[in-house]
Amino acid sequence: MSKPSTMSDYVKLASLKSVDEFLAAIQQLNLHIPCDRQVLVGDASPLAQPITADGFTIGNRFAVQPMEGWDGTRDGRPSEMTFRRWRRFGSSGAKLIWGGEAIAVQHDGRANPNQLVLNEHTRDDLARLRDALVEEHRKACGSTDGLVIGLQLTHSGRYSRPDDKPAPRILYRHPILDRRLNLPDDYPSLTDGDVRHIIDSFIRAAKLAWQIGFDFVDIKHCHGYLGHEFLSAHTREGDYGGSFGNRTRFLREVVQGIRAETPHLRIGVRLSAFDMVPFRPDPATSRPGKPGIGMPEPFEHLLPYQWGFGVNPQNPTEPDLTEPAAFLALLRELDIRLVNLTAGSPYYNPHIQRPALYPPSDGYQPPEDPLVGVARQMWAVRTLKQQFPDMVIVGTAYTYLQDYIPYVAQAAVREGWTDLVGLGRIMLAYPELPRDILEGRPLQTKRICRTFSDCTTAPRNGLPSGCYPLDDFYRNSPLAEQLKRVKRPG
Repeated sequence: MSKPSTMSDYVKLASLKSVDEFLAAIQQLNLHIPCDRQVLVGDASPLAQPITADGFTIGNRFAVQPMEGWDGTRDGRPSEMTFRRWRRFGSSGAKLIWGGEAIAVQHDGRANPNQLVLNEHTRDDLARLRDALVEEHRKACGSTDGLVIGLQLTHSGRYSRPDDKPAPRILYRHPILDRRLNLPDDYPSLTDGDVRHIIDSFIRAAKLAWQIGFDFVDIKHCHGYLGHEFLSAHTREGDYGGSFGNRTRFLREVVQGIRAETPHLRIGVRLSAFDMVPFRPDPATSRPGKPGIGMPEPFEHLLPYQWGFGVNPQNPTEPDLTEPAAFLALLRELDIRLVNLTAGSPYYNPHIQRPALYPPSDGYQPPEDPLVGVARQMWAVRTLKQQFPDMVIVGTAYTYLQDYIPYVAQAAVREGWTDLVGLGRIMLAYPELPRDILEGRPLQTKRICRTFSDCTTAPRNGLPSGCYPLDDFYRNSPLAEQLKRVKRPG
């Protein structure tokens, strides 16, 4: 895959006038992104076809990705803003709701003081949250047939911040990330006993999720959080580190416990299928208040690189799908057939995880045309789907395609690159997009996410996440004024 030499050369998708211009742009970049020239509607559309997954029939090929709002209460319950977001997910027309948002299984695993928690004290509130989504879906679509709703369970691990300051819960010492978190040399790692306690919390939360009506739980293994960090724990000693078998023991024991307690509850996994070394702003292109173009942290002295998963250990700026394929083989052995693939982490290489032309206010500028990042994620999904045709896979990174989402999504499903198309950031701005595509209505172009990244800048500064540029609810709120002050240089 080639890439432009400077940011000024990056394709401006909003300026393209037709599908043909989009096809010419990806051809010029030498990218492999499937794209149809015409979008079909109704029963003729590949995106309207139901698909069976682990005993469920999902009514179409759209999935709403987990989109955390940073807007729960301090004790882990949903607020009115949370209910609003979930209702909008229900109105989207997508028939797979993957998790709603990340739900912590215990207090010390919250990524922020307003993250939702699932326990005996919050279960009824989360039941009402699910019910609100279902009712809104019924109003918008006329029926809940084919609607499948999961709940994403997580512990934030290294990125835990349950109160008002970071409180990392790490599995091993990382030569780059420890420095970024200012961890002292004697900072403790989680013990095997600590890990077993967390496993018990996952099992308890899964049982509660089943009791309040969720169809499946996602055991989160992505984006640098605890489940993902287990997979890169090559240097950890004990039962949960070192060999592939030990690094996947956490997953196996969680699954075993859930199956023993709640045998009818289905299980899915959202996985960062590949990663890279952490990136940083290039000092040569940075200036006060504006970080420069992203570049890899120096890694030559760290080879072979032992702190990643799905990474080439000899060149950790390259994916290697060998272990991710072994992980999917393990999921198959565990009779887990529902998989959601993503990549990287928003904390240390966000251009890998969510391609965007405009980074958060504290983030580095994109080191490649974001279309390269889209193509990379689509390549990984296609490669793994080809190896595991019996798995039902959700693909990611479609939001950046903007006006061309329908054309690429249809082609990707039609050609078997993915089974379902996962939509994340754009669901905050334009949740009705799936219904508009399926019913043949013109896209509402003024509501299409242009990846301004305010939905990330806001929570980085203690504000709720939302689409501040395009959603009137946020744009006209006092929160928007606070966000403007945060973003104002100086």
